[in-house]
Amino acid sequence: MEFKEGRALIIGVANYTEVSPLPVAVLNDANDTADVLRSPAYCGYPDGNVTVLIDKEATLEGIRTALANLASSALPSDTVMIFFSGHGARLGTSTDPVSALVPHDCKRSDAVGTTLGEAEFSEALAKIKAARLLVILDACHAGGAATLKSDFDEPIIGGFDEKALQRLAAGTGRVVLASSRATETSIVMKSARNSVFTTAILSGLKGAAPASAERTIKVFELFNFVAEAVRQAVPGRQHPILKVSDLEENFPVALALGGTKAIAPRVASNMPGRSLDTILPDLFPAGPTDQDIWLRAGGDVSRLRLGGTGRSAWFSALRLLSQGGGGADISQESLIAAALEDFPNHLELQAL
Repeated sequence: MEFKEGRALIIGVANYTEVSPLPVAVLNDANDTADVLRSPAYCGYPDGNVTVLIDKEATLEGIRTALANLASSALPSDTVMIFFSGHGARLGTSTDPVSALVPHDCKRSDAVGTTLGEAEFSEALAKIKAARLLVILDACHAGGAATLKSDFDEPIIGGFDEKALQRLAAGTGRVVLASSRATETSIVMKSARNSVFTTAILSGLKGAAPASAERTIKVFELFNFVAEAVRQAVPGRQHPILKVSDLEENFPVALALGGTKAIAPRVASNMPGRSLDTILPDLFPAGPTDQDIWLRAGGDVSRLRLGGTGRSAWFSALRLLSQGGGGADISQESLIAAALEDFPNHLELQAL
C-alpha cells in the first residue's frame, strides 16, 4: 500500500557554521521522521516524494529550492508535510518580533538576511497547490535562546512566536503544529534518541494515534495523541500547540499501517516474527518508562535499572521479567496487552 498523494520535505539542522550546535537528537528527529513516512510498514509515502535536507544540505538556498520544488510538483489532490527541526529565532524588538527558521549557513552578522523569515516562508507555502498542508516545527530547543547570538544590536530570542505560527497557518487547508509554547523549550531527555515532541510524533505515525476507518492517520487525531503523550512525558513543562485558520476537513496525513508488512513473499508468513526485545525499543524508544508502559502493564518501575539508552533499559527490564522480577503484577502478556492499547494495529504485537 502507498500513500501516493503524500509529499514531504524534512529538514534537520544541528551543526551550524556560525551558530552553536544543537543535540544530535535534532538530526535523528529529521531522519527518523523521513524513514517512518516512507516506510511501507507504517505511513506509505512513495520514496521519491520525500525530500530530506540535513545540516550542510539545509542552507537558506537549499531550503528555498526545496520549497520551490514542492510548489512546482505538488498537485491540488496531494497532502504535503513540512517538518523542521533546528533553531528558530525571533528577531527585532521584543514587542514586535519577526520569527524565522535558522538555516545551516546563517550569518551572525546578518541574522535577518540569512534566515527564512515568516513572511517569506508563508509566501512559499502559499505557492504550494496541495489542498492539505501540515507544517511541523520543532524549533524551540532547550538552550536555543542562549546560543543564538548576533553581531548586531538587535536581540535574538530562541523559538517561534505564537502569533507568527498563527500567521503561518493562514490559508485554506493549512495546519501548523509546533513543539511547544513560545515561553517553553523543546525538551530532549538525557540519552534519548529523539526529542520528547518528535518521539510522540513518531509513535503516533507508527500506529499509536487512532486510525480512521480508511486506515489513515488524520491531522487532529495525530495532534491529540502528540499533545497527550508530551504532557505525560514531561508534565507541565511542554505543551505542543496547533494553529488552524481555514480548514474544511480533518484530513489524512499518512496511512495507518501500524507495522503491517508490505507485499511480501508467501514464505515470509512461515518465518518467526521479531521478539519483544526488538519490538518494544522501536515503539517506546525512551525505555520502559516511555508512556508509562511498564507501570500500565502492572510493573514496578523502582525495580528497574534505567541507566543508559532506552534500548539497553529494555534489554535489562525484559531480562529481569524473564527471571520473575520487575513487579508482582507484570508479565509478558500484560506488557503486550498494554503496548497494544497504544499500537492496536501492530501485527507483530498481535501475533505475540
